[in-house]
Amino acid sequence: MHTILGAGGAIGTPLAKNLKEIHGKRVRIVGRKPEKVNPDDELFVADLLDADAVHRAVAGSAVAYLCVGLPYKAKLWAREWPRLMQHVLDACKAHGTKLVFVDNVYMYAPEALPHMTERSVIKPTSKKGRVRKQVVDMLLGAVNRGELQALIARSADFYGPDIRNSILLELVYKNLKKGRQALWLCDATKTHSFTYTPDAGKAIAVLGNRDEAYNRVWHLPTAHDKLTGSDWVRLFAEKLQVKPKLFVLKRWLLKLAGLVVPFMREVEETSYQYQCDYFFDSSDIEQTFGLTATPITQALSEIVASEPR
Repeated sequence: MHTILGAGGAIGTPLAKNLKEIHGKRVRIVGRKPEKVNPDDELFVADLLDADAVHRAVAGSAVAYLCVGLPYKAKLWAREWPRLMQHVLDACKAHGTKLVFVDNVYMYAPEALPHMTERSVIKPTSKKGRVRKQVVDMLLGAVNRGELQALIARSADFYGPDIRNSILLELVYKNLKKGRQALWLCDATKTHSFTYTPDAGKAIAVLGNRDEAYNRVWHLPTAHDKLTGSDWVRLFAEKLQVKPKLFVLKRWLLKLAGLVVPFMREVEETSYQYQCDYFFDSSDIEQTFGLTATPITQALSEIVASEPR
């Protein structure tokens, strides 16, 4: 049994498909409102902040995949992420279950962003980044003490078909589709990598099923193209056959909006990632397992085709 902790997210759905269709695994999907991805998926209703529920959800699992997406609020992350991670670690240790943690790049030092690798400097400057470092340290500490086998599958910002909470899709694609100006954060002349969710789901399933992948960090397959914000807007506009209209939300404007809109305050905290070039290098996983990213033009076509015009 392979268990996905975090139902219905950007990664959980393609991961479940790959585990079943490619690797032939029985899949248990865990969440507050889990839904089947494959016809024979086992559904398990649980709140991952409940230690007993997590123990029951993980029981009998060879591998557990932690791909939860908590609401985008720094205070909530600080309160709930360490608690959630401890529950998952305790359950995996108790049941002899391997753990795959789907992570982001918030813990990298800002100066590492122009070329991120698995060996980049860890020095978070945001509240959310410090929380991610805390939970990663919890996991790696347990690994170093020999308490369990685990790996970290790290991703750049997401984009993909039928997903929510992707800045690229929400600010660029959906606005262009509605005939509005695309929006970009801080500086549209800077490059920015995005990881395609079908590629991430495929790669995480491979990592979870390979013994040699454990006890280290992997960057998930991400296109090598160094596209700027303006490039992303132009490519989406070409696919939608509309004009590439663009408005850049400068950081001072995000700060001003954050005074009255809480979500914009949360976005501003991590907007430093759009003030410099942001390139996510996935060479390790490509060279080790032969996994490569979907070409960007193909990915954009699939996104556009997945939604009604």
